[in-house]
Amino acid sequence: MKFIDALRLKSKLFFLFILITLGLSFVGVLGTLNLISMKKKIDSLYFGSFITVLNLDEILNAYHVEIATNIYLAKEKIITSQEAIDSIDTGLTKINTNWNNYQNQYKSAQEHPFVQYTQKEIENSNRYFKNLKTACQKGCDLKEVSIDALNLHINHMRTIITKLRSYEIANAEFQRKELLQNYHDTQIQLGLILGFVSGGVLFILWRVFKSIQKDQSQLETVSKQLQIANKKLENASYTDALTHLHNRRFFNIVIERELKRAIRAQNQITFMMLDVDYFKQYNDTYGHIEGDKALLHVAKMLKGILKRPGDFVFRLGGEEFGVILTQTNPLESESLAAKICKELQEQEIPHIGNKVSIYLTISIGVFTCKANETLKEEDIIKQADKMLYEAKASGRNRYVMSENGGTLP
Repeated sequence: MKFIDALRLKSKLFFLFILITLGLSFVGVLGTLNLISMKKKIDSLYFGSFITVLNLDEILNAYHVEIATNIYLAKEKIITSQEAIDSIDTGLTKINTNWNNYQNQYKSAQEHPFVQYTQKEIENSNRYFKNLKTACQKGCDLKEVSIDALNLHINHMRTIITKLRSYEIANAEFQRKELLQNYHDTQIQLGLILGFVSGGVLFILWRVFKSIQKDQSQLETVSKQLQIANKKLENASYTDALTHLHNRRFFNIVIERELKRAIRAQNQITFMMLDVDYFKQYNDTYGHIEGDKALLHVAKMLKGILKRPGDFVFRLGGEEFGVILTQTNPLESESLAAKICKELQEQEIPHIGNKVSIYLTISIGVFTCKANETLKEEDIIKQADKMLYEAKASGRNRYVMSENGGTLP
């Protein structure tokens, strides 16, 4: 039965794959065809209309600037006749070049009569200016040129070119409207097709996933239970059962990680090793239950003082605790060590077996230094343990601090 169900599931997934493939292929083909059509319209709009407008503008500029203006300047003797002749040559060349470029662009059947008419007028006008140039070359004085005749030709060509230019702009606007309409039609078509394909896919997916929903739900339930169990197991493996501080196993991980981080950043790192004074006598006097309560008091006090993100507190075993401080300068480290000693004594937990006080006290060995490549975890632990030994040897209920190898009482 399970084999048959598996085959059915594969068939559904295969059908879903075929449906998606066909749908996307159809959408892709339709989209490509529409994009090609839109590309042609864009080419027609910009290269068939906009550039032609630039050609017409260049022609108008040639008539006004290259030809008419220079003839006026020659009549006023501001420039020589030869300079005027050269300008006429330049202007006629520019007119012919831009007109040829204009004619080479796509033209609709409606445009042809107007274009042919403009062609004839340009030829007539250019013939006039060529004759004018020839007369000048034969010695005719440009002062004798009729301003009225010159203005008549220039204004006539301006009127014709301006009308043609206006037609091209109107044609560009019309093509733009067609382009936008085609674009909106394409959007609607693609939207309908994608809606149909999406609806079909969603329906098939609903049927497929409904058939496996039960197994998936069971799998998720088992997975969640496994995650919870793993989390509990992980917490148990890294947490001290009595104080709920991090244990020695987690200490080994953290000190290696933080030392590497401090070496990379060349930051200060501090390790404190703490030991409750005469704790064996405390257990002998008050019993192990009270001893556990005393350790809980110490753990709570340490968590209350050392609560910054870079502070790590551990129970290393028995009455021994450890503290790792990152990015903490020596003065801060010393201040925290002094505060721990003072605050524990101020809690006034009775300890008649304590030879240095009537209350529970603690001794601390502190090692702090700027991390470098030669520093190892065992070096840090060894130095802190050495400072703890000195704190005990010098009377307990105190801290002894070593900064980069030097000892601070």
